[in-house]
Parts: sequence; structure tokens; C-alpha cells
Amino acid sequence: MEHHSNLTIEQQKIERERMRAAVLKPLRTSTIWSKLWIFFLVTVIGIGLYAYYIQLSNGLKVTALRDYASWGAYISNFIFFVAISLCGSLISSILRLTNFEWHWPITRIAEIIAVSAIMFAGLIIIVDMGRPDRIYYLFMYYRLQSPIVWDVVVVATYFTVSFLFLYFPLLPSIAMCRDLLTEKPKWQRKMYKILALGWDGNHAQWKIVKRCVNILSILVIPLAVSIHTVTAWLFATTLRPGWDSTNFGPYFVAGAFLAGTGCVILGMAVFRKAYHLEEYITERHFNFMGKLMVFLCLIYTYFNVNEYLVPAYKMKVAESHHLNELFTGNEAWLYWSIQIIGMALPALLLLLKPFRKPIPLTVIAFFVVVGAWLKRYIIVSPIMLNPYLPIQNVPDNWKHYFPTWVEIAIISASLAGVLFIITLFSRFFPIISNWEVLEGKGIDLEELDEKTQK
Repeated sequence: MEHHSNLTIEQQKIERERMRAAVLKPLRTSTIWSKLWIFFLVTVIGIGLYAYYIQLSNGLKVTALRDYASWGAYISNFIFFVAISLCGSLISSILRLTNFEWHWPITRIAEIIAVSAIMFAGLIIIVDMGRPDRIYYLFMYYRLQSPIVWDVVVVATYFTVSFLFLYFPLLPSIAMCRDLLTEKPKWQRKMYKILALGWDGNHAQWKIVKRCVNILSILVIPLAVSIHTVTAWLFATTLRPGWDSTNFGPYFVAGAFLAGTGCVILGMAVFRKAYHLEEYITERHFNFMGKLMVFLCLIYTYFNVNEYLVPAYKMKVAESHHLNELFTGNEAWLYWSIQIIGMALPALLLLLKPFRKPIPLTVIAFFVVVGAWLKRYIIVSPIMLNPYLPIQNVPDNWKHYFPTWVEIAIISASLAGVLFIITLFSRFFPIISNWEVLEGKGIDLEELDEKTQK
């Protein structure tokens, strides 16, 4: 799409310099709060690594996983990471292809969340295996009939495409860091030089980058849908009441888009406040994201009704026991809390414009994200404990599941790991794509450089 600016060449140059200063300022300064934040994340990761060492040394017996509850918090965490990774395709691809230009300042936030989340989704699966050497056997003795193999393939492919989708639009920003951050240590300047791939902003380079971004925008959408659909098939092809559903694929995809949108809103709020980017991440962006969240809440509500109404109407024996546990039994308080606080209330509140302001929307997004993680938990744990054949002649603790401190520490470390990668990225690279934002204002950097050189 062509953009035209009414600004003069000098005004365009001034606007470009203003934005360069704004996006590079967080890279040049470091506050005590950012250092404390990084220290906190590293501490949580360190505790998680120690817990994982205990698990490697003693086996999965240090967890609450048993013969019946063989999937627990680890798999819940895996589905959650896969879910929030879809935010990259939603914000950067779908909105880009449909010409919703307001999304430019938040594309990079969505893309780094997607890359870091899918990276730890792969790692948490290795943790759940117990013995990490089993990943080797998966590749050596794979069977194409296995949905687990399908999941490994789409996760690896989606990570690769998401990384490229982050990297190609980042090239002009890396070159900007290389040229302007001359006060940085030698190793950092060398890193920028290597990663910039010789970028000098000529016509051929711009043409290649924009073409690659357009191709990836189209390619990442079916990959994003397929990764969560295949993850849903892992459950739907397993014989358990509550999972025997052809609705699981779109059900998972709809929930993933909602969770990813919540994470992007939280990222917008944090970076806007911490890096003083109020001029670029405005109340207008929060208003649009709030409207998008309402739409996704309604879509997800439809799939939730569809998912539970049919088995509730039939009330087969095994399904009946599972649904009674969710609706009125031991899991009812968690189930209804998720439905009300994590989905129904956000949809109702966000219909009102005051709740689409930055602070209330951030609070709502936080509950949506927490609800999204807990939703994955109740998809996994209660169903594992409600098999078709009754549980009998086993120790009493096999009939229940609650994660041990080892599982909680490892899960916390994985969440901290995602936040650490996002934080580290924002300390080395601009969190806003300045060339895309300026292009949205009608300032084409390639054209501007050409006119300046004449």
C-alpha cells in the first residue's frame, strides 16, 4: 500500500530523528528497576534449573505425575506457550494483510512474544519427557502416524518462520543501532555489524526485505493455525472423556488468539510506561486492542458453549462424571472463575469505552492471561483423572493431582525465561519498528534517503 506525506523533506528528517531518539533512548540508559527486574528473573530461572536438576537426578517421581495423571502442569504450560505464540500471526500478519495500519507500533512486541513463547514451548516438552535423551529417539524412530511427530514438525517450522518474521523487519533497526550506538562496548557493536548483514538501505535491500515480509505474512497464518490445531489433535486422538471432540482444533485456535491478544496488551502497557513511548503506543491502540479482545471473547464463548453443550446434552456415563466435576464438583470453583473472570466479564466490560483505556484494559488483560493458563490446566488435569474405566486398586494420591514444588519451580522458570528473552531483546534492539511506523505516517525512509543524497 502506498503512503504519501504532506510533510516537507526537512520535516520528514526531523520526524525520523525524533523517533530514532525515542526508540534508542531505552538502549542507551538503564535504570535500577530494570536491573532489579533482570535479577529477579535470573533468580527464578536459577531456582527452576535447580529443580530440573533434582528431577533429572531422581526422575519424575519428584513430580505429582502418575500413571493416570501422566499429563499435568507441564503440558498445560506447553499449550499456554503455543497459544500466546499465535499473537505474532494475529497482530503482525492478519492486521498487516488487512491494512489495519494502527498496529505498526506493536508488531515487534507481538513478534518477540511469539518467538520466545514457542521456544519455551519446545523446551517444556523436553522437561515433561523426564529423560531428555528421548527427544533423540523421537527423531530416530519416529512414526508419521503419531500426532506427537506432527506437533514437533509444526513447532519447529513455526519457530523458524516466526524468527524470520521478527528478523527481516528488524534489519533496518539493527543497522541503525550499528551506526548510532557508537558508545556501546566493542562486542555489542560487532554483534550489530554481523546481524545487520551489510544493510545500507539501498533500493535492492528494501525490495528484498519488503518482499520477504509480505511472503512471511501469508505463510505464517496457516502455520499458526496448524500448530494449535495439531496440538489439539494430541488430545482429540487420545481416548479420554472430554477430549473426544472434532471441535478441539478451532476451539484451541480461538482460545489461543484471545490469550495472545492479552499478552500483547500487557506488553504494550509495560513498554509504554517503562520506555516512555506514550507518543507511539497511544490510547488509540489500547482502544483498538480492547475492541479486538471483545470480538475474540465472543468467538471463544461460542466454541466453549459448543464444546460443553453437546456432551452435556448426551450425558454419557464417563462424560457425565467429568462434567459434574467441572460444573458442580471439586473443579467447579476453578471452572466458573475462569469462565466469568477470564472471559465473560472482560467481554462485557470492554463493550464500554472507559474500560478500553490503558490502565483498566491492562488489568482486564492480566486476568484474561491468567485465566488462559488456568483454562489449559482444567483441559488437562481433570480429564486425565476421569478415564473411561474407573480408577481402582491404586494408592489414594494417584486419584488426585496438584503440582509439586519442583513442577511449580520449573514452570515459573519457563515463564521467567520468556520474560527474560523479551527483556533482553528490548535492551539490545528497538521495541518499535521505526521504519514501519514512519511509513504508516507517509514517510518512506528509502525515498527520504534518496532525496537527501541528491
